[in-house]
Amino acid sequence: MTTSKCGFIALIGAPNAGKSTLLNRLTGAKLSIVTPKAQTTRARVLGILPRGEAQILFVDTPGIFAPKRRLDRAMVAAAWDGATEADYVLLLVDAKQGLTNAVREIVSQIAATGRKLSLVLNKVDLIDRHKLLPLTQDLAALADFEQVFMISAATGDGLEVLLDFCVAKLPEGPHLYPGDELTDLPDRLLAAEIVREQIFLQTRDEVPYGTTVETESFKVQKSGVRIDAVIYVTKASHKAILIGAKGARIKEIGMRARKELTKVLETKVDLFLRVNERPGWDEEAARIRATGLNDPKV
Repeated sequence: MTTSKCGFIALIGAPNAGKSTLLNRLTGAKLSIVTPKAQTTRARVLGILPRGEAQILFVDTPGIFAPKRRLDRAMVAAAWDGATEADYVLLLVDAKQGLTNAVREIVSQIAATGRKLSLVLNKVDLIDRHKLLPLTQDLAALADFEQVFMISAATGDGLEVLLDFCVAKLPEGPHLYPGDELTDLPDRLLAAEIVREQIFLQTRDEVPYGTTVETESFKVQKSGVRIDAVIYVTKASHKAILIGAKGARIKEIGMRARKELTKVLETKVDLFLRVNERPGWDEEAARIRATGLNDPKV
């Protein structure tokens, strides 16, 4: 008789290591938003993957960086909490970026906890293979990794071996979620995240980090879903950029987000956006909780 297994595998690393891309690839669904910019993920996202008699619960965590704002501290705390509470930890490192100071600090901190973990070198398709061994040796000198995996979350290379390893690390026990569930992320939060993804993709560098999106209303109707969301910005200049000339930018953001939501929710979506200037929202406990994070209170 095959034994049922279930457990949490945390994906941790520096910003832009590819954790969200990996989660989406593994689950085959759009659960975490992905952009070329760092620090896109703000809260932990759970991806549920059945594999044989096992249920792997992947936890995509925010990238770990030096926090400045209250929001930043909540993001970093969420990442470390994800690692602490998981049954096993996978450290993702962008092979193209290599051993940066940020990666060195993360490895040092997690090694100090004594947690068992493995190293996952991601984006190996983007560098020369002969550079991988020296990078692996440099990282192995900093922590006692149980295994080293070389993958490409973008192409899917190396993931089958990684998944088999994850199953082996899971504790025995009943599945915690129904077999047809992909995540525990509420649709309201998913809608806000997909709007925020479009803000990252369509605005200049400084704007996305000064914005947050909250779903004010999520109504299921006969014809589909109506979503009303508010975008909070810290500066009047950011509001002007988001709205654009004659409202062109906000219309484009709404159109692309609506198309993505229609695919994800598998129903017709009516999306209505408004932009509010709210200086200091990233220091407000309520705004931080609305993103799915716990308020660090300091």
